[in-house]
Amino acid sequence: MSVDPLAARAPLVRRARTCVAAVIVLAAIVPYLLVRDLVETRFGAGPMADLTPLVVPAVLTAWLAPYASYRRRDALLWLVGVGGLVFVVIAWRVAFAPYRDWRPRPEEVPRMHWLKGPEHAGLWYATKAERTSA
Repeated sequence: MSVDPLAARAPLVRRARTCVAAVIVLAAIVPYLLVRDLVETRFGAGPMADLTPLVVPAVLTAWLAPYASYRRRDALLWLVGVGGLVFVVIAWRVAFAPYRDWRPRPEEVPRMHWLKGPEHAGLWYATKAERTSA
């Protein structure tokens, strides 16, 4: 049986993927709580204490979103209140990289490869984007 050269590393099992996703979520939540506490201590409770800490997880969401087939503007969902839920999905997907178990966006298809073989059934593999010089 031939080995797919793109699938050199096996995808993470569910337990390892959960641990990696939890670390990514903690990397957003812990700074959020620290910044909120610092702002609330300095300026008191109010809108500033509510909105200022959202900068850290929103920036992290905007940075990781393209790796999980989301748009950078989805980081603005932190202002509405559902940013945390979206970030959990992004963390879950990023933890599985470079493999993907979801359908890629249309602009991502040129750099995706459908893996064949029983151990990789149903997975996509993301390669680096090709740079073209203008």
